[in-house]
Amino acid sequence: MENRGSGVPGSHVNHLLGALPGKEWQAISPHLELIRMLPGQLVSDVGQCIHHIYFPTTAVVSMLVQLEDGASMEVAMIGHEGLIGIPVLTGGGSMPYRVEVRSAGLGYQLPADTFRQAFIQSAAIRRVSLLYLHAVLTHVAQTAFCIRHHSVTEQLCRWLLLATDRRRANALAITQQSIAERLGVRREGVTAAVGRLAELGLIQHSRGRIAVLDRGGLELCACGCYRLVRHEYERLFPAATPEPARAEESEARFRPAASLHPGGCL
Repeated sequence: MENRGSGVPGSHVNHLLGALPGKEWQAISPHLELIRMLPGQLVSDVGQCIHHIYFPTTAVVSMLVQLEDGASMEVAMIGHEGLIGIPVLTGGGSMPYRVEVRSAGLGYQLPADTFRQAFIQSAAIRRVSLLYLHAVLTHVAQTAFCIRHHSVTEQLCRWLLLATDRRRANALAITQQSIAERLGVRREGVTAAVGRLAELGLIQHSRGRIAVLDRGGLELCACGCYRLVRHEYERLFPAATPEPARAEESEARFRPAASLHPGGCL
């Protein structure tokens, strides 16, 4: 894996890894492995012991809370700005959420024990990790508030904006049923909201695909939850400016995907 001065791992950027000083990057980089992450793949289940930490680069992962009736709802979305496996750092050791890959892409895999030791030994890694924990707690809390207080249309705008931020693309391959499941609402509500946004010229949709046409307009129609979550990530990691995703997969060696341990206007 290429190291470009500041510690950013080549063109496959994860901003937490990129925020590490050179010394810390050099300590953990030999243990990182670039892997493929496929849609629907289970990264970790509720109560499962965490053996690896994951740093998505072009993949996007959902943190899901499971309800008593078997349904699930998304409480946070993780992409190139974050990591999966926070309980390793807090001492929990197992996941309180179900974690699934939502959008295919790449990510780095790191043995949990390696990162735990680095966290203990390095003040810089502790600082970056705790700042990220703060951002995720804000994300989860704001999602809970949004679900309780805002309309389906506002929630959909928030979700689309967060998803395209993390995907670094304006088009998403996802069905309206999948969005409804992640928001914990009926599909009919999502279908109606998609129709309204399309009529306003903010999005375009077809079977299994939604494209954002007017991001500024979508932000105006979203509730304040999106802006608050985004602002908190930007405040805590000001150098983490998104770059266009580049697919240079042919230059990397991958482990097979099976190796994953398992204020609106409308």
